[in-house]
Amino acid sequence: MTGNSTTFDPDLCTLSTCPISEANFTYVPSLAGNVFYLSVFAVLLFIQLFLGIRYRTWGFLVGMVCGLVLEVMGYVGRVQLHYNPFPFNPFLEYLVCLTIAPAFLSASIYLCLGRIVVVYGSATSRLKPRAYSILFMSCDFVSLVLQAAGGAITATAPTGDKATMDTGINIMIAGLSMQVASLAVFIALCTDFWNRVRTSPVRVESGDKELVALRAGMRWRAFLFAMAAATITIFIRSIFRVAELSGGFNGALANNQIAFMVLEGAMLVIACTSLTALHPGPCFAGNWDRGNWSFRAQRIAGGDESEELVLKPVGQQHQGEYRSMWG
Repeated sequence: MTGNSTTFDPDLCTLSTCPISEANFTYVPSLAGNVFYLSVFAVLLFIQLFLGIRYRTWGFLVGMVCGLVLEVMGYVGRVQLHYNPFPFNPFLEYLVCLTIAPAFLSASIYLCLGRIVVVYGSATSRLKPRAYSILFMSCDFVSLVLQAAGGAITATAPTGDKATMDTGINIMIAGLSMQVASLAVFIALCTDFWNRVRTSPVRVESGDKELVALRAGMRWRAFLFAMAAATITIFIRSIFRVAELSGGFNGALANNQIAFMVLEGAMLVIACTSLTALHPGPCFAGNWDRGNWSFRAQRIAGGDESEELVLKPVGQQHQGEYRSMWG
């Protein structure tokens, strides 16, 4: 990956003293477009705080708030770049914040799938509810660490040290690529689960009457569509960012404002709006905590004195023990 070469201090440049070709972009970021995205994410942040506290969806709340705060910070950097596209610090703020923000948003989505499985019954799924959370949250964590580490290396690279900056950017690309792969597997498993639900009506219609009523509601179905929309748009955005960063700062995608505004900004506005308008708190109708997990000690069958830690869905102890994560 290559950056724009400079033979001067960019912090001393302005649009009236230096050519745009020497800036971080070969375009001036749109003030109206970036202020619009900043405002949307800021409003969604406050709504998510209210809904998360109101419905006590703590894990979902943390992921959404972290992601939205980073989105706001990233667009603050882009607004600064509108007035002066030469300084590196606002560019770095935009680059790092907007790169890692969707990892937190994805984490919130991953938390929802395990609870969706609980609503339909774990027998309908290939994996136990907790397996989805553990598997994809682990992948998301590794992806986030790689992206954050790459951002830190880039941020601390000495001015003009292209090799160190390239190393940081390449690590960020690796983190983004892992995020793309994780989302692809997630989409495949979601599709498989939905097919099993559609082809297993007996399993789905049996069980808790409250959950049967929940599944039949229009709000629940709309929530599932919102989840799908959020997942697909984050997936599209992640593919775009891998291609953009891989092409370098001088690449066509990195300097295409329309592509950025559509494939980065608009995709995440759709994702975050979907996850806010159809927030899991009201959509689960008080059943969100059924998918929570708690550790407890349980004696292993066979009569010995050793113990193991197992996970059980809170509120569904009557459905039996989950001895295996995967089966």
